Amino acid sequence: MHFDLSEEQTDIRAMVRQFTEQEITPHAGVWDEQNYFPREVYTKMAALGLLGMTTPEHYGGSMLTRLSGTLVYEELAKGDMATAVGLSVHNMVTSLLALFGSEELRQHWVPRLATGEVLGAFSLSEASSGSDAASLQCQAKRYDNYYIVNGSKMWVTNGGEADLYLLMARSGSSTGTGGISCFIAEKGIPGFSFGKTERKMGLHSSPTRELIFTDCQLPVTNRIGEDGQGFKIALNGGRVNIGAIAVGVAQAAFETACAYAREREQFGKPIGAFQGIQFMLADMAMKIEAARLLVYEAAYKLDQAQYVQNVTQLAMYASMAKCFASDMAMEVTTNALQVLGGAGYVRDYPVERYMRDVKVAQIFEGTNQIQRIVIARALLGAIME
Repeated sequence: MHFDLSEEQTDIRAMVRQFTEQEITPHAGVWDEQNYFPREVYTKMAALGLLGMTTPEHYGGSMLTRLSGTLVYEELAKGDMATAVGLSVHNMVTSLLALFGSEELRQHWVPRLATGEVLGAFSLSEASSGSDAASLQCQAKRYDNYYIVNGSKMWVTNGGEADLYLLMARSGSSTGTGGISCFIAEKGIPGFSFGKTERKMGLHSSPTRELIFTDCQLPVTNRIGEDGQGFKIALNGGRVNIGAIAVGVAQAAFETACAYAREREQFGKPIGAFQGIQFMLADMAMKIEAARLLVYEAAYKLDQAQYVQNVTQLAMYASMAKCFASDMAMEVTTNALQVLGGAGYVRDYPVERYMRDVKVAQIFEGTNQIQRIVIARALLGAIME
């Protein structure tokens, strides 16, 4: 298998690279310092067709392949991981609605999401259910043609800034995944409010906020998919996106370290002339390339999902891509900072931001320990039961 990019994919990558260099990279450090969410950048990305990347064209989307999408996320993440993550979450909402929403919901929301008029967010985790997401306690109790929702959600990317929220809540009496349904909740409706905004190590320009539901009434028509089937509509694409984002951050850190190694002189020569630095850079390059190829393969397999019967294998490759790429990115950003030494530890260079930001890639979309469980179950099957 090889990944020679098509002319269209090459053009997409070039377009996003230019956009990132002009609209994101020069401002990312300031956004980080000021905890500023650049909503105006999302409007500009919508004009490029990036807010409905995996959405059918008749709903206003671009309908890119997953492989093309990884190119987008990788290039954006070179400039600012927070923006790339926010876009990934938004596209997940758009895709889920386009795939599983009723035609009425699709017609009403998907075009508005694709054009950037509406920004999306996804809420699954709670204070007591992170890795064990199926133990969530937020309740959606049905009464005739509506549900009453009570509970709270945590760690919501785009929280407070988004206009439309996909909500996972327990609508049945059964435990585990079987009683969980998926709903949409519009910002500003009665009974839906926001709690604290998290003070995070990184991703400062990506707001992460608590959602609070108090006797919040949602019509049955706001349910996505069938009752109790919410967990089954979760997509593996989010994990592949995070893998691509991690590769982008690592690439940016690597390029900064290489440039510094050529310019910084010690003992009468550039530090890149020393074997210790050379070996660090060589290892970075190898691991970035390995992670990139694994992410591309996982994306390719998702593109071929309609021809694949074994969904467990698809999940395994998505988990492999996310886990390997995020572990790699944490190592590469840490070593890039080491190459810069004291200069890397201060904010004159972006590598300290790269390291702070990319740490969370090992945590969200399922911790890397959970990813290893997914992989092991796919490999070993019944003996893991």
